[in-house]
Amino acid sequence: MRGPYFLDLDTTEEMKRLFAEIGCDTAGEKIMLPKSKIVPLFLKEVKSPAANILKQQMLSLGGEAVVGRGVVNCSQEYSDVLLLGTRQEYEGLIERICGQPWGLKILGERIKTLWSNLAKSRKIAWEWPKQRLTLGEKTLIMGILNVTPDSFSDGGKFRELSQAVEHAWEMVEAGADIIDVGGESTRPGCLPVTAEEELQRVRPVLERLLAEIPVPISIDTYKATVAEEALALGVQIINDVGGGLKDPRMPEVVARFQAPVIVMHNPARGEYQDLLPDLVDSLAKQVKVYEEAGLPAEKIVIDPGVGFGKNYQENLAVMKNLASFRALGQPVLLGVSRKSFIGKTLDLPVTERLEGSLAAAAWGVIKEMDILRVHDVRETVRLVKVLEAIKTGGSE
Repeated sequence: MRGPYFLDLDTTEEMKRLFAEIGCDTAGEKIMLPKSKIVPLFLKEVKSPAANILKQQMLSLGGEAVVGRGVVNCSQEYSDVLLLGTRQEYEGLIERICGQPWGLKILGERIKTLWSNLAKSRKIAWEWPKQRLTLGEKTLIMGILNVTPDSFSDGGKFRELSQAVEHAWEMVEAGADIIDVGGESTRPGCLPVTAEEELQRVRPVLERLLAEIPVPISIDTYKATVAEEALALGVQIINDVGGGLKDPRMPEVVARFQAPVIVMHNPARGEYQDLLPDLVDSLAKQVKVYEEAGLPAEKIVIDPGVGFGKNYQENLAVMKNLASFRALGQPVLLGVSRKSFIGKTLDLPVTERLEGSLAAAAWGVIKEMDILRVHDVRETVRLVKVLEAIKTGGSE
């Protein structure tokens, strides 16, 4: 006998691989997988009777529920609750609370949906006449191409058409899967531009890229007029930095073209009652706006909007809890390249944030983000290749 040895098994795929190496019976695998990992679920403002029921049921199933001290005698009306259980224990909990009062039936349905989102295959294929992207196989790289005079990092560098096209080719040759063209800076304090001016900046660039570049092109905009013309030109993806809220026509336009869209959390005011629940709820509503307009869920990517309407601590909290956004069941894009929270952490200007950007990108890969939006494509592509090799143990 040798061991025991600690194994860091983060994913279901890793667990299945080990089961296969051991020679586990397939029927046994179905029984044992739900027992393999404890998952914490956090609930806000639960009425004390409901919190009591959750506590007792989780204990009886072999799990746990952390509740406020005053829950046991109902001396406090509400309590936050931290559930700690395996998938099997949560499945048992859902059965037991489905007929209970105090909102527990609805909670059971939400837990069931969350587990479905986490367990379902995340591979989604987007196809166009000359391109194809598959989300969920590996982390995709979106290269940033700003054709603006005032973007926070590279404003003015690629305003000339020849410079923009050359840089796009450089990013493609470095391994970019998508080129994201922006015609209006969204950095804090920047003055907005009209749709006409934005189109004047991006139209000639889009025309050249669509004719020459072999990877899909997206446009970074919150204006329906700009998105509509870009889609008519042949642009494949809309990166809606307004999240469907800044221009009410945007969901209808995108749905009409059936184009994939990236929906970013970008609040008018950065005021939160509770940061993570507020962000998750907001993004869920934003996804629903696009679905109600007629766009399939498979074509909607969410972006937690790091750097938008969030202070330094809030940006770090979003980064620490990226898994919360995956639980919505949508692909997730992470845009952190050269952002201010990196500058503040390192006390460095925007031109010296490469290492910090790569560290943040690495965290995104570890947390299974589907797309990274970056300035430094070559370096990030190399980073991702190494991390993907480590994650799979060289088996893929």
